[in-house]
Amino acid sequence: MTTVFIGGSRAVSRLNPLIRAKLDDLMKRHCTIFIGDANGADKAVQQHLVAAGYRHVVVFCMDECRNNLGGWPTRTSRATGVKKDFAYYATKDRAMAEEANCGVMLWDGRSQGTLNNILNLVAARKKTLVYLAPAREFHKLSDEQGLRALLARCDQGAVERAQRRLAAAADIPAGQLSLHSAER
Repeated sequence: MTTVFIGGSRAVSRLNPLIRAKLDDLMKRHCTIFIGDANGADKAVQQHLVAAGYRHVVVFCMDECRNNLGGWPTRTSRATGVKKDFAYYATKDRAMAEEANCGVMLWDGRSQGTLNNILNLVAARKKTLVYLAPAREFHKLSDEQGLRALLARCDQGAVERAQRRLAAAADIPAGQLSLHSAER
């Protein structure tokens, strides 16, 4: 059975017909859905899955789940730090990216957490479908070239800020994490 990591920005809290159709297609294909427990996209997707009565769902959370609307099985992660910051919640996201066969990300074009998930999936050579909310369209990513093309469509200031924050969170020296399109 195909496992799909679905995630997204907290700012994407409503699912339009295009997103709902993609989720319905995944359910029709009996995919196992890996979803986080955050408000925003995670919670909106959970609401859609509950309304459809879909059972092939696993909710990934940290010590305890914030949202598990369907009472689905959970997978908890433990972080070494106690501070509930970006690195803390990124622990469960990494687990979903590692375990899933592919991903669907609902991105506002700004969220560093969702961008980090996209980067993890692409780096693991996993096909990723990204719904870019500002453009209201899906983009298929299978490699770094596709990622760069997507990022070229985004607000470059937001991409640069995300690049700095992600590099700092991962302790990567400035300039080594390059998310910019080669064609600027």
